[in-house]
Amino acid sequence: MPSETPVISIDLGGTKISTALVARDGHIIAQDYQETHAAQGPEAVIRRILDGARRVVAQAGVRSSQAAAIGICAPGPLDTETGEVVSPPNLPGWDHVPVRQLVEDGLGAPTYLEKDANAAALGEHRFGAGRGTQHMIYVTVSTGIGGGLILDGRLYRGSCGMAGEVGHITLMRHGPLCGCGNRGCLEALASGTAIAREARERVAHGVPTLIAVLAEKDPERITAKLVAEAASQGDAEAQEIMAEAMNYLGIGMANLVNLFNPELIVIGGGLANIGEKLLEPVQRAIRRHAYAALAQAVQVVPAELGDDVGVLGAAAVALTRIE
Repeated sequence: MPSETPVISIDLGGTKISTALVARDGHIIAQDYQETHAAQGPEAVIRRILDGARRVVAQAGVRSSQAAAIGICAPGPLDTETGEVVSPPNLPGWDHVPVRQLVEDGLGAPTYLEKDANAAALGEHRFGAGRGTQHMIYVTVSTGIGGGLILDGRLYRGSCGMAGEVGHITLMRHGPLCGCGNRGCLEALASGTAIAREARERVAHGVPTLIAVLAEKDPERITAKLVAEAASQGDAEAQEIMAEAMNYLGIGMANLVNLFNPELIVIGGGLANIGEKLLEPVQRAIRRHAYAALAQAVQVVPAELGDDVGVLGAAAVALTRIE
């Protein structure tokens, strides 16, 4: 296969499917977006995946079978060896669906499947903020918290392919309940969901705060983005909520620094958009809680790939496998 041959990349999410034809240098040649309609079941979604892939290659004037490979990223749990997606919460009815084989059969090119956070780590390592590093941790901070580990220049999957679940480090034994069923997870203390939950509790208890004003006294309108907005306008309660969440995030990152001695932590996801108001407290907590030599060796930087992290991550999955 010629070295310039592009790959097809597919970012399968619970609400959206993004598909692209990607050059070896990360340039997106053609791209397609469509809704997942996950409730319609795996067969309908696979059909949309194949249609989206055919559209992007048609835009470029090639056939899908001419692609060097196909990379797919999807929410876990999944099995990268069998190519099956195994009952992810946001894809109802998906129980051991052989996504890799179905797509490979439909499009006629070698296909590889990877967990979405792992793919994002590979994407940032190959095309984004982690270029040139050997020891990098990618952390996505959004509704939940996930991550991927690049150790010695390679993605580390662990014994059953589920390494990198950084959001489920336990930081508080009797802390708030996490979606995983445990208490006191990093995700339950520092994610967008955690920030919104704490804000709703304060509003419900009648604490005077701009958060209630911005939400027009509707608890359902309180989101992490709204809390961050209130904090930027000087609201003391919002600032306290954000500071506490970022401190816990930093403690979680300090644990990772002590475990893996990375040179770089790349933070992506929706909350990363608040910039230095997230990065500075995280760096401060790392300096406070990690071994001094390890803390000095690591940088914390924002992700670079933005909304394209899924398709570029999936492209990196395919390229890593065929190389």
